[in-house]
Amino acid sequence: MIKRNWLWMAAAAVAGVSGLAVQMAAQSRPQQPDFSKVEIHTLQLRDNVYMLVGAGGNITVQVGKDGVLMVDTEYAPLSDKILAAIRKLSNAPLRYIIDTHYHGDHTGGNENLRKAGSTIAGGNVAGDLGAEASEGAQIVAHNNVLLRLSMPNGNQPAAPQGGWPTDTYLSDKKKMWFNGEGIELIHPEHAHTDGDSIVYFKRNDVIATGDIFTMTSYPIIDINGGGSYQGLIDAVNHIIDLTDTVYGQDGGTVIVPGHGRLCDTGDLLNYREMITIIRDRIVDMIQKGMTLEQVKDAHPTFDYDPLFGNPGGFWNTDTFVEAAYKSLSQTVKKK
Repeated sequence: MIKRNWLWMAAAAVAGVSGLAVQMAAQSRPQQPDFSKVEIHTLQLRDNVYMLVGAGGNITVQVGKDGVLMVDTEYAPLSDKILAAIRKLSNAPLRYIIDTHYHGDHTGGNENLRKAGSTIAGGNVAGDLGAEASEGAQIVAHNNVLLRLSMPNGNQPAAPQGGWPTDTYLSDKKKMWFNGEGIELIHPEHAHTDGDSIVYFKRNDVIATGDIFTMTSYPIIDINGGGSYQGLIDAVNHIIDLTDTVYGQDGGTVIVPGHGRLCDTGDLLNYREMITIIRDRIVDMIQKGMTLEQVKDAHPTFDYDPLFGNPGGFWNTDTFVEAAYKSLSQTVKKK
């Protein structure tokens, strides 16, 4: 059983620093930190599944006789440190990298870590291609992640080709079997982005949410990346449906958020309540014909700002309310 007070203490103990320091490190995504000072900390979640914490998005790692599978790769300059942390868990080959979405703080290390791994290959593929068939780990993601990483975005060039997904799926679900465990990739159509994957380790009962669920700021709704407010709520509800609890809300399914401390279903239920209440407030204001500036002045998030306001961060109360207003305005009719 995982108690919420234990989760707070475990996160602080793993990081070896105060909770505030962990939070600030996670909030500095666009203003990249001094990578030479970043340490990678490891927390065992269940049996052979671990959480790695550094400076970008949280990483989930599964190890076993078939090799190593990891979810997200943080920033490229941290790849050597991340690989060293994985090697303390297993010397088996890195076989799979799963991208929860396309943002650089979750995919920046794709190319480096892919080169450090190898793909399981056999049959005609291995016979036709030889050593090239197993060169590099497979990068698995929804097809929209490949589209976004391979195209320039405004002033940003396309990501290096070596870091693009090598195995994509188009449907709402992809199933894998690795290290004796069923692993399910679930794609909500428009949530944080249009390429999100929720990664569910079924035997261990561990879920990696990517940035659909974060503990360090209000939800990041990447409208330009295909995200939507209502789609994000729908995705959170889907994750809740996957979870099991012990003694009400505490314990049970272990949830790895995109950023911040380790969580359980109770944390996710509180998060859903927050985003639902704020949605209803903003929808009511939109229906009354209020402009974006009027909505901001009304402070629809005031009671949640102490926890999620993220003052000084790239994604703060203002950016969240603006994204929420724009997203909800697309579907809400004024009275």
